[in-house]
Amino acid sequence: MFGSQRRGLRTRLLLLSFLLLTVWEAGSGQVHYSVPEEAKHGTFVGRIAQDLGLEVTELVPRLFRVVSKGHGDHLEVNLQNGILFVNSRIDREELCGQRAECSIHLEVIVNRPLQVFHVEVEIKDINDNPPVFSLREQKLLISESKQPDSHFPLEGASDADIGENALLTYRLSQNEYFSLELPTHSKQTKRLSLKLKKYLDREKTPELNLLLTAADGGKPELTGTVQLFIQVLDINDNDPEFEQSEYKVRLMENAAKETFVIKLNATDRDEGINGEVTYSLLAVKPNGKFLFTLDENSGEMRVNGTLDYEENKFYEIEVQATDKGNPPMAGHCTVWVEILDANDNAPEVTVTSLSLPVREDTQPSTVIALISVSDRDSGPNGQVICSLTPNVPFKIMSTFKNYYSLVLDSALDRESVSDYTLVVTARDGGSPSLWATASVSVEVADVNDNAPAFAQPEYTVFVRENNPPGCHIFTVSARDADARENARVSYSLVERRVGERALSSYVSVHAESGKVYALQPLDHEELELLQFQVSARDAGVPPLGSNVTLQVFVLDENDNAPALLPLPGARGGAGAVSELVWRSVGAGHVVAKVRAVDADSGYNAWLSYELQPAAGGARSPFRVALYTGEISTTRSLDEADSPRQRLLVLVKDHGEPALTATATVLLSLVESGQAPKASSRALAGAAGAEAALVDVNVYLIVAICAVSSLLVLTLLLYTALRCSAPPTEGACGPGKPTLVCSSAVGSWSYSQQRRQRVCSGEGAPKTDLMAFSPSLPPGVDREVEGERQEAGSNHPGQSHDVAVHSEGGKGKLCLRSASNHSENKIDSILTRTLGKFYQIYAYRKEDCSQRFAGEPSFKTNSPISEISLTTMVFYWRGGPGAPRLLLSLLLLAAGISGGGQVRYSVPEEAKHGTFVGRIAQDLGLEITELVPRLFRVASKAHRDLLEVNLQNGILFVNSRIDREELCGRNTECSIHLEVIVDRPLKVFHVEVEVKDINDNPPVFREVEQKVLISESAPLDSHFPLEGASDADIGVNSLLTYRCS
Repeated sequence: MFGSQRRGLRTRLLLLSFLLLTVWEAGSGQVHYSVPEEAKHGTFVGRIAQDLGLEVTELVPRLFRVVSKGHGDHLEVNLQNGILFVNSRIDREELCGQRAECSIHLEVIVNRPLQVFHVEVEIKDINDNPPVFSLREQKLLISESKQPDSHFPLEGASDADIGENALLTYRLSQNEYFSLELPTHSKQTKRLSLKLKKYLDREKTPELNLLLTAADGGKPELTGTVQLFIQVLDINDNDPEFEQSEYKVRLMENAAKETFVIKLNATDRDEGINGEVTYSLLAVKPNGKFLFTLDENSGEMRVNGTLDYEENKFYEIEVQATDKGNPPMAGHCTVWVEILDANDNAPEVTVTSLSLPVREDTQPSTVIALISVSDRDSGPNGQVICSLTPNVPFKIMSTFKNYYSLVLDSALDRESVSDYTLVVTARDGGSPSLWATASVSVEVADVNDNAPAFAQPEYTVFVRENNPPGCHIFTVSARDADARENARVSYSLVERRVGERALSSYVSVHAESGKVYALQPLDHEELELLQFQVSARDAGVPPLGSNVTLQVFVLDENDNAPALLPLPGARGGAGAVSELVWRSVGAGHVVAKVRAVDADSGYNAWLSYELQPAAGGARSPFRVALYTGEISTTRSLDEADSPRQRLLVLVKDHGEPALTATATVLLSLVESGQAPKASSRALAGAAGAEAALVDVNVYLIVAICAVSSLLVLTLLLYTALRCSAPPTEGACGPGKPTLVCSSAVGSWSYSQQRRQRVCSGEGAPKTDLMAFSPSLPPGVDREVEGERQEAGSNHPGQSHDVAVHSEGGKGKLCLRSASNHSENKIDSILTRTLGKFYQIYAYRKEDCSQRFAGEPSFKTNSPISEISLTTMVFYWRGGPGAPRLLLSLLLLAAGISGGGQVRYSVPEEAKHGTFVGRIAQDLGLEITELVPRLFRVASKAHRDLLEVNLQNGILFVNSRIDREELCGRNTECSIHLEVIVDRPLKVFHVEVEVKDINDNPPVFREVEQKVLISESAPLDSHFPLEGASDADIGVNSLLTYRCS
């Protein structure tokens, strides 16, 4: 079933294919017609039915129809007659544009049977469109600098037609400057253009109006026109020019913002925009572009920042004047702005303490501190004068340029003033003057110059006897006006012997508190008065001390009973006395005397005597005196009285309680005829006493005679020595001159380098003679010695004359030397120092005595270099110039000794450890004394750049030295060092010059510079460029340029 269906489908497809092939073969032939564009409605085109082989009558029955894709209404067929005609307006340009062929394709379809016919109707072009320019007016801007034969393209016309109707020709109105260059078919790329026939002159013909006409090739031809407006442009061939190439302006530093600097004026000979000038700053050197502003229209330059003389003294300002031409042209000028210094920087004061605190025993003229002053201003504004607080024992002395020494002026006493607050005032010379102050606190260090002092030289102390051991009996106190250790007082006994015993066995004193203790009980009977000294000694070095006397009175206590004394010649012991009494004595006769003593004193030693009643109550014929102890009879003795009387006498003191003693007196009553024998022992004792007294007198007489003899002998020897002394030295005799020398710090000492004597044959010796021995580094002496050797002098003693002459207030000083050294040294040193008061002459061949005939002269056989550097001796007669000469020589000595600088040089960027100089040797210091004398180097603001090796005395580079960082563009760059040593204190000035090396490349401010140059610029035209800058100086900053 499916197979039969497939066979039927194939049959139908085959049948359809044959039908289409038949139709295609029937309609494959095309019919061509042509019709002009713009033909009117109804215009005959062709007999389409006849041409297709169709009958007119069958057109309708066979459904004759015409189909035109996109152009359905332009053409139509009249079915009544089969004619194709124009139905509506046909515009070829609208249908086909600029295509060469333009046709309308029609499809004619008839049915029964179906047939399709193709009909082509060609649209013919007619000249219905004139040439058209896109603009009504064309403007041409042509520079007057254009060369003849220059071409200026024009925009041509266009024609919508084709063929001959579109072939255009051009015509230009008559003129003398331009011709028309027409395009040709052979050169399709060549455009319509104007060709310049001769030079334009804007001043004569600033503009031209020409008419350009385009005509097509149609018949009749159609034309179109355009107006050509030609403006002749001025060529920008003139640079703006300033009135001057350089301007110089002076401005005070710190000028206010918007301060007027200068008004610049540049003119351009061109006109219009080429003559309009604007101003701009190209560069401000060094680095000051933002310090100034320039009005771009008026050319007024004003200050825009802070001008500081200390930073930059000059500014180089490059100004550019640019016109508004295209390309713009520029002119240049340079404005040099000099900044004038104003006194806007106060001095700076730096105080370097050398020896603080200051010992109060410091000698006057000792340097206490170094003061360095600086002022960033210049001229009088930078000249600084230092002053010090008045009424203080200090003064300021100038030691070097901008360096001062704070010097002790008078003695110090810490006990009066312990510290000083000194105000150093540095004042510059500006107007108004500015000043700065620096406070220096000077503490006066204590010196042990005050011994401990007691309130009174002697103290009286009362102590009761029988005191307990270690009893505190008194306290001594001494005050020391010094401080700290010097005021710490310790006490001690001044040892001596008291009888057979040492003082220290009786008393002691506490070393710190000064308390005096009794070491043992004191016995008034043994020692009534103990007088001794206590020493108070401080802890200073050396220690100082003073003594005070203590009188210790031992107060008595009743601790001793009365003691009976034996009577001379009496028999019996101390407690019993035997006496013989004549019976014939009357009443009141003293028959005996009881003698007793009490070791105590005062009331305790005041004794009273009482007779004890006899045993049995019998009345005794004797009595005893109450206070004398004398026993006397109360009546006459008779026979009834017992021949042996025994009396008991009670001896009692007045102490509390009272102590007693009893004496027994045995009285033997004898008759008158009995005579007692004297004791031979008593007589012998009296004779011995008289002999001892004679011996003592003899010794005294001998001692007095010996002392008198020694005194007389001493007087005789002194008189003999005075009389035998040699006479005073004569005028020319050998003497010891006083050589006054000046050290670097202004202290004076005696020179021992050389002794010279200047003699005069007239009158007494002159006293106004001074010799100066300056302290110069050893290197200078070696330099002088080298000059002697170069001169061929084997003997230093060449004749040199020195003549000093005073005349009318200004003297004359003449020096003559055979060596060049006198000219170099003497002329420079003496002229600089003495030139204010004396005319200085130094001759190599002419004798000064001949120069000033008849005037006094001083000749020396020492080389003038020795006189200059070792010992300078001058002699002059009295006169009005003498005092000034003395002052001048003093200043000269101080200047030579203190003004000599040690100078070194070192290149910048030297490596660490680079050798600079043997500073210890050059300063005349031994290496071994650097550490003991506290050798140190001080550098203001450059402390770590240079250092000294104390082991070898070499100055070396310690850290990186950048000259440009230190000194900028200054020609001279130095590091000033102060070398300080103690014991004795000396200050040396060392200057290290930093040499420039070529370590900075030239630097352009901008990485790229843009220069606009017109191609019309003539040969030898100049176009300024901004140069490079080099931070180095000298040869290293001289720049050369080369171009690629």
